[in-house]
Amino acid sequence: MTDRKISIRHIGFLSPGNYRDDDPLDGLEKTLALLEYGEGLGFEGAWVRQRHLEPGISSAAAFLAAATQRTSRIELGTAVIPIGYENPFRLAEDLATVDVLSRGRLNVGLSAGRPAHLDLIAPLAFDGDWSGYDFSHARVLRFAENLRGNFLGGDDNVLTTPFGPKRPRLQPYAKGLIERLWYGGGSLRSAQWAGANGFNLLIGNVTTGEETDDFFVAQARQLASYRSSGGTEKRVALGRVIVPFDSADALTRLRYREYAAGRHARTLSPQGEHRTLYARDLVGTSEEILERLFADPLLPAVSELRLELPYEFEEENYRQILEDAVTRIAPELGWVAPDASDSDEGGTALPLTCDKRR
Repeated sequence: MTDRKISIRHIGFLSPGNYRDDDPLDGLEKTLALLEYGEGLGFEGAWVRQRHLEPGISSAAAFLAAATQRTSRIELGTAVIPIGYENPFRLAEDLATVDVLSRGRLNVGLSAGRPAHLDLIAPLAFDGDWSGYDFSHARVLRFAENLRGNFLGGDDNVLTTPFGPKRPRLQPYAKGLIERLWYGGGSLRSAQWAGANGFNLLIGNVTTGEETDDFFVAQARQLASYRSSGGTEKRVALGRVIVPFDSADALTRLRYREYAAGRHARTLSPQGEHRTLYARDLVGTSEEILERLFADPLLPAVSELRLELPYEFEEENYRQILEDAVTRIAPELGWVAPDASDSDEGGTALPLTCDKRR
């Protein structure tokens, strides 16, 4: 435990982006509307998961391109894109375009390693023998290098274009996006790598138990490793499943309680060969949740909190959860709603000054 004061300055939420197999448009539209709603409540960040072979957002870049036209202030984020299935150059082109459309509000979360469903997807995604394909951190670094705006080839390498001779580089160049790259850390190795390579850090309610069965001990060690490896001046966003039900009706409260009870057993011990540890879901009244948050030893060490919304709920549940969280919980953690003057008179977002928060 720590006696450091909790001071959350930035609050966001992570949406699963669910939809029904027979009506993906309805679900995607509802998720876009939820991002708009969250912005109206004062949230500073809206993140979406990228998932393959599931009824969810399979292309964060395409989805967030739409979100740039439905929002004006809130930061938009991917949490996370498994780099293994991606072409580092083409992905950089896509996300640079999204960042330009958002006027510099995009945050890109990435992960390396063998991606899920590889045996099914690899024959469709890769040519030839994919068994030796590069799924390492090096792939993430190649992606990042593509965003730096460096010219390709020698000084005399010039392309003939309809606009005259041009030095070749990835287009569009999204100035500042390289500073808004995040890595999804869930182990000591990944946290250390993220810190050493200048990435911001995403940590959530799932981690790896390394020499401990205690979730908070494991995650605190990872955060310490990240900061000692070079991440001291970078941003860290802490994710927790937070489900307040102050304004919910009795049946909805019961459903939330049953949801948490059904997931409780997995929090009691490490799961599987990788010793996966899960934090308990924070479900209850705002007073109950605040009591648990004040006991969370990671919270005083960060200034950014991310609500991880459950997969199983409906749009009206998500709206109720977000409103209760931002009105009843966030202010008690030191958070102050952003001033409406952060946007200019035309309604478009001014450049964000979110560099190097701890």
